[in-house]
Amino acid sequence: MYNFEFTKPTSIADAVAALADEDAQALGGGQTLIPTMKQRLAMPGTLVSLTGIAEMKGVCRDGDSLAIGGATTHATVAAEAGDYPGLAAMAAHIGDPAVRNRGTIGGSLANNDPSACYPCAALASGATIVTNTREIAADDYFQGLFTTALEEGEIIINVKFPIPEKSNYQKFVQPASRFALVGVMVAKYADGVRVAVTGASEEGVFRWTAAEEALSANFSADAIAGLSVDADGMIGDLHGTPEYRAHLIGVMTKRAVAAAA
Repeated sequence: MYNFEFTKPTSIADAVAALADEDAQALGGGQTLIPTMKQRLAMPGTLVSLTGIAEMKGVCRDGDSLAIGGATTHATVAAEAGDYPGLAAMAAHIGDPAVRNRGTIGGSLANNDPSACYPCAALASGATIVTNTREIAADDYFQGLFTTALEEGEIIINVKFPIPEKSNYQKFVQPASRFALVGVMVAKYADGVRVAVTGASEEGVFRWTAAEEALSANFSADAIAGLSVDADGMIGDLHGTPEYRAHLIGVMTKRAVAAAA
């Protein structure tokens, strides 16, 4: 590690002001940033912790949606997001207890790891990411590996998840990292079904539109029995070939639909 400054503001305004320094970096739970700094892959001069901002914490029902503060930990989401059971269950299986009690939803979405769970849940839910300056639809927010629509100094204040009629998240776990080798979130709404996939594509989280169309017409695992995902563009590494990941997408989607139905 190296020497750096640390500040922990207690208001959004103070956090935004601190991040105006070109060498400052926002810090959520630090589950990605701190290991990255240890390897000298990132070297911010100042860390601006967001964990002291009370208004960015907590889970609350807002009409037909669930609003979750950007500094809310995975453990809190798992315990308090009961109005959206599929989301709560997903949060309960992120990493291990240490990760769940430190990592935050805002940090995960800002990082947009291609194998992370929250981007999948946000995209499948048609969530809205609320920052200190604007609201961004999930369909517009995710823009590729570790890339989002966030601008410099922009902070995720909260995330609004429309609550579906039925939902389920299925994750084929890479046992060493606890990330998803392939993860699929299925969410059924009155106007149709959304299916999002993480861990599989070289482009990051994405929607499987063919499955959405089939499931919107018939919400059952049988509806996607004849569908498959092209292996082109899927990740290939020591854990699995592109073809293997493409196959897993179908398997995990069927499991998610069966569990939700």
